[in-house]
Amino acid sequence: MSLKATDRLPIGELASRTGIAVSAIRYYEEQGLIAPDRNAGGQRRFLRSDIRRLSFVLIAQQFGFTLPQIREVLDKLPNGRTPNKADWTNIGETFRVELDRKIETLTELRNRLDKCVGCGCLSLTDCTLYNPQDRAGKKGTGPRYLMGDKPENP
Repeated sequence: MSLKATDRLPIGELASRTGIAVSAIRYYEEQGLIAPDRNAGGQRRFLRSDIRRLSFVLIAQQFGFTLPQIREVLDKLPNGRTPNKADWTNIGETFRVELDRKIETLTELRNRLDKCVGCGCLSLTDCTLYNPQDRAGKKGTGPRYLMGDKPENP
């Protein structure tokens, strides 16, 4: 199927249609999320379907997915095409698993909020209760319990 010139959009029109800054569109291109063609004058020309592709990127970012994670999902599509209905179902399932994991982590964080800040090292009075002998510190730097490490039973 041959594309007509009207099937392609200049970067300014893509920015207007998506609400994404031209600089961000260029960045998404650098990150491999979209791949425009160039016209004879060297100007970028985007497929109209890139509007949906960029919309997917924005939505996935709102869910907390990183650009490398988003690119990994989009790279699985043949010929760099925009996801169709079946693809959306598969992508949704992949995202659902990750979102469920994030929800579980956030729920655990919320439930611990009144006890410990996560690493057990920031409260000297409670530290001996939640982190005796700085056990969390032996697991590495940062808020170990919030990062998924489980406290050892004393």
